[in-house]
Amino acid sequence: MKKVIVTGATGFIGGAFTRKLLKQGVKVYGIDVSADKLKEMKKYGDFIPVVADFSVYNKLNELVNDKCFDAFFHFAWQGFFGNALKDYELQLNNAKYSCDAIVEAKKLDCKKFIMAGTKNEIEIKAFINSDSFSPRYSYIYSTSKLAAEVICKTLAYNLDIEYNAGLISMAYGEGNESQTLPNIVINQLLNNISPKLIEGNNYYDMIYIDDIVDAFIAISEKGGNFKSYYVGHRRLKIFRDLITEIRDIVNPSVDLLFGEFNDGANIDYSQRDLDALYNDTGFECKSDFRESILKTAEWLKARNAPDTHTHTT
Repeated sequence: MKKVIVTGATGFIGGAFTRKLLKQGVKVYGIDVSADKLKEMKKYGDFIPVVADFSVYNKLNELVNDKCFDAFFHFAWQGFFGNALKDYELQLNNAKYSCDAIVEAKKLDCKKFIMAGTKNEIEIKAFINSDSFSPRYSYIYSTSKLAAEVICKTLAYNLDIEYNAGLISMAYGEGNESQTLPNIVINQLLNNISPKLIEGNNYYDMIYIDDIVDAFIAISEKGGNFKSYYVGHRRLKIFRDLITEIRDIVNPSVDLLFGEFNDGANIDYSQRDLDALYNDTGFECKSDFRESILKTAEWLKARNAPDTHTHTT
């Protein structure tokens, strides 16, 4: 790749992805809402900031002063944790703006459109075909992600632009400021608090930010046209074992309170080919789990440390 567009270019995943490409000498047009954060990206390489919120995504062709891109990476998405998950207007708008993005990508002569999906789309497909589910509010988010994928894939076919999606497992790592499970558990362990957890006999997966970045690079370079890939590990662990391993790395003295909550829905990973990304591109998660958890814990510890500087007025 020589020249690309990245939305959400200063976010957790989009930011790490953008920095990696810039360090590799790729020219990046980064789209985001924060002018200050976009300005900081210039220090990493050939970066062109484009300040834009979702309301003007249907005008990206006018805002990006260039043509002929190798790829358009769509990471931007509002509200992927907390109360925002049940904000159906917000989530439906996310899907709509994703559609705007692919239409504009075609106008900008982008060879390929690659969007970030979620592993929870697997769960939604099972929910649609079953009457026995008790849907959580997070299903609104997941359904909007699935809707965006289906519509964007349809638009890509009819617009004659190559398309891929990466269904990302639970992401963790430095720079992730969200209140997702890895951050909550690690923060509690750092503060000697026993995490209250589900029984945890189901399969679960977590993927480190460096692996996510490498996965999307692999998808862009070797992904089969119109294919959606699971972005995570090919061999999964039991939730209870995974969390116990994290505890043993971060703070072995803390008890884990399994069974405090019901297991709830269980993602049927057999509905996705976990080997597809490896078979098509050769990608495999390579980050050392212990090292990545320790890096994440150190980042969280520093982020949550009280400000000890003396302030005067």
